[in-house]
Amino acid sequence: MGRLVPAVTRALDILELFLDGDGTLSAPDIVRRLQLPRTTVHELVTTLAARSYIVPVPGQPGRYRLGVRPYQLGSRYAEQLDLAAEGQQVARSVAETCDETVHVAILEGTDVIYIAKVDSTHAVRMVSAAGRRLPAHCTSVGKMLLASLPGPELTARIPDDAELAAMTPNSITEPAALRAALAEIRERGIAVESRESNPDVSCVAAPVRDRTGQVVAALSISVPMIRWSDERRAELEQLAAKGAAELSERLGHRSAA
Repeated sequence: MGRLVPAVTRALDILELFLDGDGTLSAPDIVRRLQLPRTTVHELVTTLAARSYIVPVPGQPGRYRLGVRPYQLGSRYAEQLDLAAEGQQVARSVAETCDETVHVAILEGTDVIYIAKVDSTHAVRMVSAAGRRLPAHCTSVGKMLLASLPGPELTARIPDDAELAAMTPNSITEPAALRAALAEIRERGIAVESRESNPDVSCVAAPVRDRTGQVVAALSISVPMIRWSDERRAELEQLAAKGAAELSERLGHRSAA
């Protein structure tokens, strides 16, 4: 690999400063925050402004905001995104860490569709496939996605008198019970499903967000009951959340933290 170019690194550091605060900065702000010489900052700011990466703020002399060029680059990046392909890469990374089956799924109506999957290497593992469709209320990914819907949309998809099919004796079949479970999921930010879609498997799932903050998918880790425990569940919840956050970042989401 070649060496990093200091001037380019500093220019990118300046651009990334605009992600915080109110999105406007002055040259003295940049000098103070990056601890760079004033002359260097002046030259970099002048160059970035000349290329439309930053522009003066109207009515605020000496202050700048992001220009049109970062937006154009971001739009082109968004056009090239492929949720399934990005999900497959992240699922592979998560699976390599925990050696369990990892899925990424989206919501369609009241079902989930698996768009990415990486298998565990264990002899005993969950059998599934990308493209498979399951009732959302029976899966951790589905409950995570349902919990992310606005109230009226959730009611439209699953009315109070809806009949929820059971996949196992542990499946939720009453809309009221499902709503109670979804409320808990919203509060925790993680979904858990214990033998609700498969009598021998439990799962955890976390939400995947796009650049607008909307939940567009969920990432889950599925574990045969012979390897399931409270300790394992807590470990996998953290790993699922980390994987979902990584996929969200690939989709352009920026955490408030």
